[in-house]
Order: sequence, then C-alpha cells, then structure tokens
Amino acid sequence: MSDADAAVQEAPAVLGGIVPYLMVGGASKAAKFYEQAFAAREVYRQPSDDQGRTMHIHLHIHGGSIMLCDPYPEYGQPLQRHQGFTLTLAVDDVDGWWARAIGAGVDVVVPLETMFWGDRYGEVRDPFGVKWAIVGK
Repeated sequence: MSDADAAVQEAPAVLGGIVPYLMVGGASKAAKFYEQAFAAREVYRQPSDDQGRTMHIHLHIHGGSIMLCDPYPEYGQPLQRHQGFTLTLAVDDVDGWWARAIGAGVDVVVPLETMFWGDRYGEVRDPFGVKWAIVGK
C-alpha cells in the first residue's frame, strides 16, 4: 500500500479501554520491533514525512491497541525519556511471550519468576526505552 493509500484508508477500531500512545525515537522501527517481541500487528499508519517520521501508527497487541508516533520537536513535541509507567501484558503462556521478547532483544529489568502472589512475572525494557511487564499463571 502506498503512503497516499494509507492516508485515505479508514482507521480500524481501537481495541481495549485504556490505549497507550507512545512517542518513541523511530516509530516505524518500534512497530517492527513490537511485531517481533510482542506479536504486534500493524493495522494503520499515517504516511511518513520527508524525514521518515510518522505522526501515527496503530498496532494491535494481544487484544488491545497501542499507538506510536515520532517526536516533532519543531511543533513542541520533543522526545522525552519514558519513566513512571510499565505496559503490562497479561497472558496465558508467560514463558512463550517472555522467550519471544528476549529473542527479539529486550533488556531484562526484573527476571521472570513465580512471585509471592502466585503469578509468573518479569519486566523488560525495549530498545526505545519503554518498560513492559509480562505476567500470568
């Protein structure tokens, strides 16, 4: 699909109740990485500008939506360090999801283990600075 086709394409439905919208340095690269690490599926994208930036990519991950964009400092939207939040994937096959993320190249923050509350839980940081938790039985 060409960028022109993408611009007139109807936007897909947003999945989930709370939808994170992440500004990352390299939204297109992040979308590709999330496909590998978290089985994301890209469902919509705004065309890239002449610098390769995009203002909107919509992904579906495990029944929910996540949005990505590149920074646009010239419009008051500079890239900032991600802090104070963790995106949590509650899944049935924790070890499988963990292995896929590790294989894609995330950094381990909290090793995967069975926690005191009974769930398997671990945290990783992706190459774009976003922290993710993977949790389940």
